[in-house]
Amino acid sequence: MPDGSGRERIFSLEFSVEGMDFAAAGDVAGNLKRALQQIGLDPVTVRKACIVVYEAETNIVIHAYRGKITVEVSTKGISIIADDEGPGIADVKLAMQEGYSTAPQHVREMGFGAGMGLPNIQRSADELDIQTRVGIGTKVQAFIRIRGPESGGGS
Repeated sequence: MPDGSGRERIFSLEFSVEGMDFAAAGDVAGNLKRALQQIGLDPVTVRKACIVVYEAETNIVIHAYRGKITVEVSTKGISIIADDEGPGIADVKLAMQEGYSTAPQHVREMGFGAGMGLPNIQRSADELDIQTRVGIGTKVQAFIRIRGPESGGGS
């Protein structure tokens, strides 16, 4: 089904994510991995998409009250939108620095909040846009181009 951008949509998924639900952290990424593998996407593209989704999902769990992750897979790539209701990001440039984290100590003690979420998203995405409003929430939009067989799509 065409979406008007010259891309043919393959499928789309939507997931709800609850803040502080650490038991479920990673579930969205796992579900996405299975879906992308089932349609035969190359392992490099699958890995990049799962990193983006895992980091976005974990950021919602750590920092927001709740959020939604929408994934749309087309013939050209994977569009990922993580939209949350939460405190927003006061300084995006600072938040993009590896190791910078506003996660509380109890979250860090659980092994989360190392300050690598947004940098890992940036590294894995071909395109990234972050829109945030302090006191309202954050919307992270990432796009990963699908690599064809000619690009050495192996892992």
